[in-house]
Amino acid sequence: MNGQGSLNVQFPAASDAGGTISQRGFKITTHKLPILKAQPIEQMTSKLGINVPEMIFGDNWVSIEHAASGWAVEFNTFDALDRVDKTGGSMLQVAASKSWQSTRQEKHESITEVVKPFDWSYTTDYKGTLRAENHMFEPSTSPIPLELLKRPDPILFFDEVMLYEDEMADNGITQFSCKLRVMPSRMLLLCRFFMRLDDVLFRIRDTRIYIDFSSGEVIREYIAKEEEYEAVRKASTRQCDYDFTHH
Repeated sequence: MNGQGSLNVQFPAASDAGGTISQRGFKITTHKLPILKAQPIEQMTSKLGINVPEMIFGDNWVSIEHAASGWAVEFNTFDALDRVDKTGGSMLQVAASKSWQSTRQEKHESITEVVKPFDWSYTTDYKGTLRAENHMFEPSTSPIPLELLKRPDPILFFDEVMLYEDEMADNGITQFSCKLRVMPSRMLLLCRFFMRLDDVLFRIRDTRIYIDFSSGEVIREYIAKEEEYEAVRKASTRQCDYDFTHH
């Protein structure tokens, strides 16, 4: 919607499966294109200094802009991967890592300079790219109002954008994606890094951005969690047993 309250949703050309909506001075945009081809992959690899995931959506992004104040935040693939540890200091030391590294070297034989160790799980603490340095997030104790988000408000716009994914040489999955929903009075953006390394570890890094359109308040929340694979498996088994016996 625009400032007068009329609905204004736009959908780009067929090659871009994303969309745009304007709501009370905020413009929310998703940009979704197919997986990158060989040449852009090599260019991104060279700039990052590490091999990229096997499924890399380098042209995908999500942005939220407030034109009146100049504030904007964006989530894009390159900046997310640029936050991956490139020293190898946090690399998961398991047998699967050697298998993964060999598949990457075979797949990108022409990229001979990128051989140094790095976090092959592509774990990132990326919280978004701010475009206006004079509108930085400040520490706050105000939580995201979950009760307001539970209301059955109409959803004006919903989308999901994948930034990257890798199956870790068939040993699990690691991915970074964004989901957003826009309601008449508020919106929520969730950008999640998720990793499952089979028989080893589960890991989640969540960044949520909540906007109240009436007040203009923007809240960003970042949460990092991880747990051993076996502990999650046992907890899931107990829950399944409970569901079975109580239905």
